[in-house]
Amino acid sequence: MLKLRPLILCTFLLIINYISAQKKPLDHSVYDAWQSVGSRLMSNDGKWLGYYVDVQEGDGNLYLYSTTQKTQQKFPRASKLFFTSDSKFALFTVKPFYKDIKAVKDKKLKKDKLTKDSLYIVNLSTQKTEKLANIKSYKAPLKGGSFIAYLLENLKDKSSDAAKDDDKEDAKEDDDKNIKPSELVVVNLATGKKQSFQNVVKYQFSENGKQLAFVTQKPEEKKDPKDKDKEKDKPKDKSQPKKYALQSVNLVNLENFGVNKLIEEEGSFAQLTFDQSGTQFALTGTTSAENDLVKDYHLYYFSKNKKAVLNQKSPKMPKDWVISEYQAPNFSKDGKQLYFGVAPKPIAKDTALIVNDHAILDVWSYKDDYLKTIQLKNLNKDLKKSYDAVLQTEKPETLTALSHPKMDSIAIINEGNAPYSLGISNNDSRADFQWTGVEKKTYYLVNNISGEATEFLKNHNGIIYPSPLGKFMVYFNRENGNWYAYDIDKKSTTQLNKGLAVKFTDEEFDMPDYPNAYGLEGFTDKDYSVIIKDRYDLWEFFLDGKTAPKNITNGFGRKNKISFDTYQLDKDIRSFNRTNDMYLFAFNEDNKQSGIFKTKIATSKNPELLQMGDFYGYKNLVKAKNAEVYTYTKETYQQAPNVYISDHFKTENKISDINPQQSQYNWGSTELISWTTPKGYPSKGILYKPEDFDPNKKYPMIVYFYEKLSDGLNRYIAPAPTPSRLNISYFVSNGYLVFAPDISYEDGHPGPSAVEYINSGVEYLKKNSWVNGKKIGIQGQSWGGYQVSYLITQNDLYAAAWAGAPVVNMTSAYGGIRWSSGMNRQFQYEKSQSRIGKTLWEAPELYLENSPLFHLDKVTTPVVIMSNDKDGAVPWYQGIEMFTALRRLDKKVWLLNYNNDDHNLTKRQNKKDIQIREQQFFDYYLKDTKAPVWMTRGIPSTLKGKDWGFELTDEKP
Repeated sequence: MLKLRPLILCTFLLIINYISAQKKPLDHSVYDAWQSVGSRLMSNDGKWLGYYVDVQEGDGNLYLYSTTQKTQQKFPRASKLFFTSDSKFALFTVKPFYKDIKAVKDKKLKKDKLTKDSLYIVNLSTQKTEKLANIKSYKAPLKGGSFIAYLLENLKDKSSDAAKDDDKEDAKEDDDKNIKPSELVVVNLATGKKQSFQNVVKYQFSENGKQLAFVTQKPEEKKDPKDKDKEKDKPKDKSQPKKYALQSVNLVNLENFGVNKLIEEEGSFAQLTFDQSGTQFALTGTTSAENDLVKDYHLYYFSKNKKAVLNQKSPKMPKDWVISEYQAPNFSKDGKQLYFGVAPKPIAKDTALIVNDHAILDVWSYKDDYLKTIQLKNLNKDLKKSYDAVLQTEKPETLTALSHPKMDSIAIINEGNAPYSLGISNNDSRADFQWTGVEKKTYYLVNNISGEATEFLKNHNGIIYPSPLGKFMVYFNRENGNWYAYDIDKKSTTQLNKGLAVKFTDEEFDMPDYPNAYGLEGFTDKDYSVIIKDRYDLWEFFLDGKTAPKNITNGFGRKNKISFDTYQLDKDIRSFNRTNDMYLFAFNEDNKQSGIFKTKIATSKNPELLQMGDFYGYKNLVKAKNAEVYTYTKETYQQAPNVYISDHFKTENKISDINPQQSQYNWGSTELISWTTPKGYPSKGILYKPEDFDPNKKYPMIVYFYEKLSDGLNRYIAPAPTPSRLNISYFVSNGYLVFAPDISYEDGHPGPSAVEYINSGVEYLKKNSWVNGKKIGIQGQSWGGYQVSYLITQNDLYAAAWAGAPVVNMTSAYGGIRWSSGMNRQFQYEKSQSRIGKTLWEAPELYLENSPLFHLDKVTTPVVIMSNDKDGAVPWYQGIEMFTALRRLDKKVWLLNYNNDDHNLTKRQNKKDIQIREQQFFDYYLKDTKAPVWMTRGIPSTLKGKDWGFELTDEKP
């Protein structure tokens, strides 16, 4: 029998190879149905887990999994899952079919043609489901038993707008000022008691579920069609005030469903807010005319024995300031303070001005704090700008303004309980922001009673964290790489990492700027200490400054090249207990394994290994609030991310199994590659191989790069129409090798640095007989697109190149605009990713050396450029400069401009289109297949939108 074992093994391997060879390659039809795991939510008692399995285009599913019975139910098209705080019910809505929603949008039909959402209420004890139709929205209290309120669709109103592509399904009801009065139903799910309220437009529970507020609105009176026709013929007098409909604001005591009407006026009321106890209530509203260009808003405050209405005439309101309609009121956790917004009174637009009699222009000034493009980009936000104010609920008639234009931002401290706030000003660095990319900020402590601001940190370049109880401000200074703690009571500052040799800044930072910190992980109870990361380990720094810092992970991370991160598992717990178990996410820098460890802050011992392996998992850990039950996902390149359940991570249950169809396709594997560059620098990269890889064959290879990608060794890459990155899994399945090298950069020489790392990695792989050295292509997007453009000017190593949104002329791009933000691009070259490190006038030779445009005459590689006319990051004329230069030089070049699309494609139809073109391009040059018409003849503008040129032909490009 022993002699037969080699034969059996050989036969087994032959069978495996045969099966692999029978699998089909991926094609472009697979994308829409390919699944991914969406968000996950656990009931507070840990007995139920809800998770979504989404598809790329179509209808996804919600699964409810019982952690005790190990069973699950599937609910197609479900969304907005919520478990009641007592863990007795699951609530969610069910949408219409995707195909129906798409049809309504495509045909621009009225929304009332679409089936309305349904509400499902699942009793988790009996697993019985109640289904309710025609639901506009629902809400439930976060921490208050088993109440639910749902607003029904107003089916009698047919004035719905046409469906739009940019509809936001999760928009808050308070943001919809045109909502029609509808029936609100409030249900105590535990008792079955139910109450309906008519003509409701807004509603909100208190967090503890003891109170419900709602706003009613008098419906518009139905008019006779004849009267409507008469009104159309009448000239409208816009000078006459148009009143709002009559609204009432009501509170419901959910113990007995008693209703207390607080306000009833012709007006508009919104932003309903309770304190944590549910005993105090606030909102904003106006009783001005609906057509007033400037409305007078009020802040309304109610408690059991107090009522206050604040407006522009309130004591201590700054002169010519008003209550802001754009900032919702917010109670401190202890209910003693109420924060809200105020603002300078808006200037009404002069409606008497005749547009054609006046110039319309933008005046740019060297004295502007922000560049005009930033001002215009932020115009709508700036017109709605609110400044912070606070009132003391013991004396609610008086407010204190906390922020103002010279100190325009406030952060509350200790959940708003502190008697002071953190004031923030960037006034002194706004102009420099154009070329530094950093806004230095000055910080103040602002007294919530007097409004007096005391400066404690000036022109700070770095981050700052108030401690949970507000005793300290912990901050990182980028310019010297140190961490500090400011003691608010003592008004003294201590350097936390003084005397430590270890760096707390990015050790691999390779941009011409100050490196960033690895990060602050959190504070311990009672503001006793703070946890800060170095590259690998976690450190505890004691905020009193009297105790030496401790390495919590005992140097285990640095010794084993494992980086540790903490978890925030309960948003209500704001600090770590030093003696409790703490779970740590772990990632091995060398072999790219990930896992989870356990430690205690107070022990400073080596952390205990729970799980570690050749997968990517545990990063997105979710815990049940009141139970030791955890859920997470794990994945590899071969295995899609699936959902797991565990209690203490010694054992685990896999509860999902997405993409079973993958087994039908030729997939692939990953391998970590290491090599040394010509200058002696070590580097890594990922090599992706087809599942049916045969070392006796030669394979074409595509090199895809950005900066550093090797940490993704164990990440799953679903076949998908990408925003313009390489569709790695598709190409690997279709017989390509894909190589993703890491790149490090030398200041002033980003182009040569790309050559140093990418080309040396390619040459290293070419030593293998199974790499076809004559059939290697390169692909990159954005910064990767720039590097593609540079590489093809250096040699003829590559047979084909694809450059997405490249910069080719740094001299013109230097002064360009990032239209998505309005920012000038100078900072990118002086301080950031483009890595020149000097201005154009200090080192023009570096801009020329690193600009592909000035070396395009050396190009022999055919190249496709994607540059879109709504690119918000790279000026799209960069692609035009590259195309016209190569065309003038008689090089083989194509330019794709996806009309009205962005830097990375956003429209799915465009993403699908580019996958086909990219496959056809690389197949022609790397596999010697036929070329498509778009490459051989192009597509004239007369055929735009009629012929996409995908047909293959015997013609040559």
